[in-house]
Amino acid sequence: MLLWQLRSLLIILMVAVVIAATIAPFVDATERLRLPRWLAAIIVYLTLIAIVTGAGVLIGPTVIEQIQLLAVNLPIYLENLRSLIENLMVKFNNERPELIRQLLDPQILTNGVIRSSQQLLLRSYGITKGIVGGVLSLILALLISGYMVADSKNLIKGLVQLFPYPWNDRLEAQVMPVSQRMGGYIQGRLGVAAILGLAISVGLGFLGLSEFALGLGAIAGVTDLIPFFGPVLGAIPALIVAISQGGWTFLWVLLLFVIIQNLETYLLDPLLVGSSVRVHPLYQLLAVLGGAQVLGIIGALIVPPWVAGASVVLENLYLQPKRIAEKQAAIVTSTEDDDSATKPSPSSLSVNR
Repeated sequence: MLLWQLRSLLIILMVAVVIAATIAPFVDATERLRLPRWLAAIIVYLTLIAIVTGAGVLIGPTVIEQIQLLAVNLPIYLENLRSLIENLMVKFNNERPELIRQLLDPQILTNGVIRSSQQLLLRSYGITKGIVGGVLSLILALLISGYMVADSKNLIKGLVQLFPYPWNDRLEAQVMPVSQRMGGYIQGRLGVAAILGLAISVGLGFLGLSEFALGLGAIAGVTDLIPFFGPVLGAIPALIVAISQGGWTFLWVLLLFVIIQNLETYLLDPLLVGSSVRVHPLYQLLAVLGGAQVLGIIGALIVPPWVAGASVVLENLYLQPKRIAEKQAAIVTSTEDDDSATKPSPSSLSVNR
């Protein structure tokens, strides 16, 4: 009952731990300049806030304007899509497909997209208790993560002292690899999303969609933070816009997304994310689905790094000792078998006598 009442605080703590694990390597690097750790943490946080604010000031208004224009024109693009599919169906059937017309009705599709987005947002909305609560929760998570990073050594020692020996030393030894795994996951996803958003914006600009290039690139970059489903979700708006520009534009935009997503799958993800996660893709997929089901968009973002961190503890505290014990048991068994094979039997001793 108490944990259920504190669920919002627990979510904030989960987000704070992920942020702290992501920021910790930069604080460690700044601390090597012979600065106090608390000052290094402040410098890193202020630098990151300045970078995010500067990027928002430079491209934020243009991105918001293009997304608003895209939302206004969305019914027109959906109507073009419906007409195109109807024409294709008429060529093969010589009848106007009423079912296709109803399924691709712009009003129904627009309401469906809005309703599906609202369901994901409402899960996060309910956890954070509204938009204002969400902003306050994010600020609180940043503050808590700052305390975690600035005084991490004393905080870790105080927590592990609650466990009996030798588990206190074992758990303390897992803090660094868990932090590296969680932080590496978020750093990799942010790097991949930034590269993907920039590449899509530049590519769409060259293909004649400069009116929406930054907005569509920003949508693709943000959705790419969600593994597996994000790249597909990010491609849908661009493809809908490209259909209204003509068949060749649609094919070129489709080819652009295929090339970029293959580069992401076979180059960027293994290089920036896969080397740090070391979790089977099936478990990553289940983490995304479970997180989205319970916590909405917040869960899809923060549950996978927690699964990656938990895999470190499982590997180091259970699987590795289990393998060592099995090898030792196998060595003892083989030694006993060798001894019994070389030891003379009673019948051979009587013959020798």
